Amino acid sequence: MSTVNTLRGPIDATRIGTTLMHEHIMARNPELEQNIEHPEYDEAAIVERARTSLTSLHEDKGIDTFVDLTVLGLGRDIPTVQRLAEGVPLNIVVATGYYTAKDLPTYFHTHAPDGLVGRTLGGPDVLETMFTQDITTGIPRTDGVRAGIIKIVTDEHGITPDLDRVYRTAARAQAETGVPISTHTNVAHANGRDQQKWFAANGVDLERTVIGHSGDSTDLDYLKELMDNGSFIGMDRFGMEFVLDDASRIDTLVTLLGQGYAEKITISHDAGFFSINTPPSWRAEHTPNWHHHRISDHVLPELRRRGVTEDQITQMMVVNPVQVLTGDTAAAQAVAATALGAGVS
Repeated sequence: MSTVNTLRGPIDATRIGTTLMHEHIMARNPELEQNIEHPEYDEAAIVERARTSLTSLHEDKGIDTFVDLTVLGLGRDIPTVQRLAEGVPLNIVVATGYYTAKDLPTYFHTHAPDGLVGRTLGGPDVLETMFTQDITTGIPRTDGVRAGIIKIVTDEHGITPDLDRVYRTAARAQAETGVPISTHTNVAHANGRDQQKWFAANGVDLERTVIGHSGDSTDLDYLKELMDNGSFIGMDRFGMEFVLDDASRIDTLVTLLGQGYAEKITISHDAGFFSINTPPSWRAEHTPNWHHHRISDHVLPELRRRGVTEDQITQMMVVNPVQVLTGDTAAAQAVAATALGAGVS
């Protein structure tokens, strides 16, 4: 049976279970943290809050796997995640990739094969080396933790020259390692279309991609187009009501499920335990429902009330994550044979 890389090592598909496919533990900026006083950044408190919440997600809400899509550009800090995950009975899948809406840092230009340093030293592209080694040999300073998914971005600027380089790096890493690609989009710019066109033109299997933040859109034609082309879509910002209220998100999801799209949808929150960009006090006042328990506490009960079946929920939260993370249809079918009919907490 196919396996998936997690924080504690590879697990087989039968252990993936009920999964949140697009989440974060911390979004940080070490440079800002060192130079701008941030009264709400208390690492010990964040670690304890995350440990308590993740444990509750598993023990009280039945969540088995948490996909942390925090990558470089968002302050990925796997050693801290390892520390807070000690004793947490939950699978955590971590990511490689780079989060930028437009430009890469100067380092990746000077160390590119044709850059000031790169053309002198020779050797492979440092960006490509990073993506691939994160997946195959392990993330630096983590004792061999390997990424199980690739995260890339498109936003208001579209696929810029630097993003094209990131995309090409992601495509090569996926082809070499077999892990999936999950994206960030801005639905106001219908980035999912641009991403799919790029993927198709460059040999990326759309079946191994999740077009993220699709749930910010209520445009059914756009969402169905993405799924009909082969990608999964992430209805992955439940609770982020300053972008779109949950009632509208649920309406859209119920409609798509009623039209037979359960096999192409994943659901999640895109929430985190700390972000320097949207600190806890701001979230508590302006977006109190944006947390990792929102789907379990509110969305699933509402879906059930609206007539969504247990098998549809299981498809989105159990079977589809196996298909995405492993790319192994036989494994997904085997999991479906056991999970469908059993239900999700």
